[in-house]
Formats: sequence, structure tokens, C-alpha cells
Amino acid sequence: MKKAFQLKTLLLSMAVAGAATMAIAPAAAQAGVSANAGFVTDYIWRGMNQSAEGTGQPALQGGLDYEHDSGLFVGTWASTMDQGYEYDLYAGWGGSVKGFDLGATYTAYMYTEDSSTNELNFQEVNLSAGYGPVSIGYDINVTEDAKDTHYSVSLDASAVAEGISLTYGATDDGVSGTPSMGYFDIGYATDVEGFDLGVDVIFSDANTDDTTFFVVGLSKSFDLM
Repeated sequence: MKKAFQLKTLLLSMAVAGAATMAIAPAAAQAGVSANAGFVTDYIWRGMNQSAEGTGQPALQGGLDYEHDSGLFVGTWASTMDQGYEYDLYAGWGGSVKGFDLGATYTAYMYTEDSSTNELNFQEVNLSAGYGPVSIGYDINVTEDAKDTHYSVSLDASAVAEGISLTYGATDDGVSGTPSMGYFDIGYATDVEGFDLGVDVIFSDANTDDTTFFVVGLSKSFDLM
């Protein structure tokens, strides 16, 4: 959670937000196989710290993607955790229709047995739409008996300040009737000698107490075919 449809580098803050964010801003597809690798100083996903104790741990992350001229794509993405590993599989479509960027993705989030979240494997349908600098995302947990949904609104503020993006998101547990676990992400992304550098400041109440995260990430994308 990027491309000329590059699945993990469209916004470097995808590494901070997590794999599903990749559907937020689809663009014109270019056929080919690509890979990406990088690290973040802390793995934050939708405002939630992914370490078992919530103390924050650096993470190595990478992915492999195939994209077709039609806009269809399939890929995998993985990240280290303080215990075990996360690995995601996804497939979907992204493209532009009359100036609107649209995307739909099916994502399976899985964790190794030694991970603290190994019993929390789940699947989502990720929908997105964008026009100009504004994009919205809506993620539906389709795991059996699950009721939670997540939504986000993002603004590419590069017209005002190059490389700056703003994102607000929240999760509705489907039980309380009101959104919870909200977060606000101020992100900066730039290219440094062929590497994607990202810096994010995330204000979140997703880890019970109000928390501010400061995350730096560095990644590199490779066209394989």
C-alpha cells in the first residue's frame, strides 16, 4: 500500500499504511513484472502499530507484482514483524474511466504460526476511486462472521508542497455503530538517487491511547520484465 501501476511504490507511505492501501490511487496500467524491497523504521497499518507489544520495531518489506495492459494485476507482499512474518496475496483491477481513477482488489492477509497475530488471518475487498488530487478508499472485511470496514480519504497536496500527502482513515467494527480507531497521516515522499524515501507523521487513537508515530521508509522498485 504504488506505480504507473506500481503496486508498492505509488505512495511510499503505503509501506506505512499496509498492503491494502495500494488500491487507493490506481493509474494507467503498463504490462510487466516488477519487484520492490525496502524497510521502515516502524510498521504502522491503518494507525495501528504491528508489533506485539506496541513498542515499534523496524521492518523489512518487499513484494512481487504482475500487471497486464488491461489493468488486471496480481501480486504478493511480505513484511517482517517482531515475531514471525506477514505475507499478503492480492489480485484486482485498476484503471482510469473518464478521468476517474478506479480500483478493486481482493486481498488475503496471512501470518506465520510464530507471529503474535497468526490466528487473525483475514480477507478484504478493497475499493477505491480518485479524481485529481483526491482519492477515497473503502475496505470490507469478507472473512466469515467479520463485520468491520475501513475507509480513508487522501489528498495529494503536491500542488502546494511537493511530495506532501494527507490521509484520514477510520475503522468501523460493525458493532458499536460508530467509527473507531481513527488516524491522520501526514506523508512526504521523494526520490533520492533512484530510491523512494518516505517520511510519515501519524496521529492515531487506534492503539487504545492517543499516539503519535514518526516513520521513515526507504524502498527500491525493479522492473523485471
